Amino acid sequence: NRYGFIESSENMAQKKAIIRNVPAVETLGNATVIASDKTGTLTQNQMTIQKLWLSGQESWSGGQLSNSEVSLIQNFAYASNASAQIVDGDWEIHGDPTEAAIIRFLITHDLYEPEKNPKRLAELPFDSSRKKMTVVIPHPQDNEKYLVLTKGAFDRLAPSSQHQAQKTHDIFADQALRVLALSYKIIDKVPEDLTELENNLTFLGIVGMIDPPRLESKAAVQEARAAGIKPIMITGDHALTAKAIAQQIDIYRDGDKVIDGLTLKSMTDDELSQMIQQISVYARVSPEDKLRIVKIWQEKEQIVAMTGDGVNDAPSLRAADVGTAMGIAGTEVAKSASDIILADDNFATIVAAIREGRRVYTNIKKTIYYLLSANVAEILTMLIGAIVGWGMPFTGIQLLYINVLADGIPGFGLSREKADSHIMEQPPVGVKESIFSRGVSWRIAICSTAFIITALVGFYLGRFIEIAGLTPNHQLGQTMAFVILTLASTINIYNARSNESIFTRGITTNKMIFGTTLLSLGITVLFTNVPILMNILEVAPLSMTHWLIAIILALIPTLVIEITKVILNKQGKKFIG
Repeated sequence: NRYGFIESSENMAQKKAIIRNVPAVETLGNATVIASDKTGTLTQNQMTIQKLWLSGQESWSGGQLSNSEVSLIQNFAYASNASAQIVDGDWEIHGDPTEAAIIRFLITHDLYEPEKNPKRLAELPFDSSRKKMTVVIPHPQDNEKYLVLTKGAFDRLAPSSQHQAQKTHDIFADQALRVLALSYKIIDKVPEDLTELENNLTFLGIVGMIDPPRLESKAAVQEARAAGIKPIMITGDHALTAKAIAQQIDIYRDGDKVIDGLTLKSMTDDELSQMIQQISVYARVSPEDKLRIVKIWQEKEQIVAMTGDGVNDAPSLRAADVGTAMGIAGTEVAKSASDIILADDNFATIVAAIREGRRVYTNIKKTIYYLLSANVAEILTMLIGAIVGWGMPFTGIQLLYINVLADGIPGFGLSREKADSHIMEQPPVGVKESIFSRGVSWRIAICSTAFIITALVGFYLGRFIEIAGLTPNHQLGQTMAFVILTLASTINIYNARSNESIFTRGITTNKMIFGTTLLSLGITVLFTNVPILMNILEVAPLSMTHWLIAIILALIPTLVIEITKVILNKQGKKFIG
């Protein structure tokens, strides 16, 4: 299993998912809820301004900018921390994606002149609770006064008396535009208590920008849904904007609910627990809200994968069953708190990692089925032989050989087995679901029974029936039983590989299994035909007739399993689910 986890970690790294906590591979494969950020994960993280609206005027959506609109966008830039410089002949923008969109807009319209930016005299930095930032600059027309600019979320700056502002905001949001607002005031001096700067502001205008969904996001969401996983969006955007994007990528469907941080805070844990299945979008939430969402889902015995990138996301990343940090936008604190890092910050990579996690888990089940089928058969064959008075069908060294060489060598190859095509169409494994669930236990019983019957038949023939002139004896019976179970359990690796027929899957598609199976069979032939090695295993020489009988009996379990697979596939079930 350790070899399989390492190999799977390498596979995930190639798919841009870096594993920090190896057991998280299996856990991720069983995830039932994916709580994902929007910006950069579900979207392209390339914000572009589409519309402007200046209080009391018509919206701008293209064409020539008026002087007042130029002034609006420049004031947005003054209240931003993004910057740009020319590198190899092209502008290179640095900063938060939202603020970078403002700089990009200025560059596009030949308005970006950083050398003319006024000196910043004071600043109240942005934080996730206030949802806004404020700067103080000299007043452009009055040297004795100062201009306060506050940029942030519309609902934190919106004027209660200006209905047109709310109406324009809603129009922008319905078009999946992220809305950023700007307010201002003029002061005579900079106060010692900077928190006073954000009081008594005058609303100035808004910009509407869009961060388009990644092209692969919708397909990834649909694949997650088909796998029985509930995708939810958690974002700092306004509810209308978040809903519009969520609809485009199939996270939000008719009948789902969208709630914002204020509504969430007003709900008790019981109320949230009752409603949480219907909520697909959380807007304007805080890091504390994320942690609460994770815990409520876990109380419902769901396995939660949570994405995050900020310092404040660390608690929810640690609390989630699989914390997933962003490799590009993520902070070092978020990365250190996570189990997996997405090198490309892409939601589709999470779904690909879930597929890989399911492959690992299914291969563990296949390995258990493969090994236990022979082990159970060995124990019961010995017990039955003793009870009926035939004597022991195997010696101790023969049992050791079967477990180490016949089963052990080919078994390594199951860790490299590819996923079945249906793997993302199965429901996730429940928190309390046994690894023997979904029919694995009784399928082990079917295979073990076939092994037991064929081994006992071989033992009886060698022990009591004269064949090809060889006198029946106990050692000959043991040799027949040993050869039959060794061959049958070695070949059984191909039964364990897939729910498909071994003839459909092909015997050479897994090079490691093919090579180790040939090696195991070759060693068995040597140990049953070379006198020195035969003495080690305490086996007797077999005639060609005995060998033919042993081979036919060894193939019977495979025939039984092939028939079982046909029956199960017709019923829509899987041999190993």
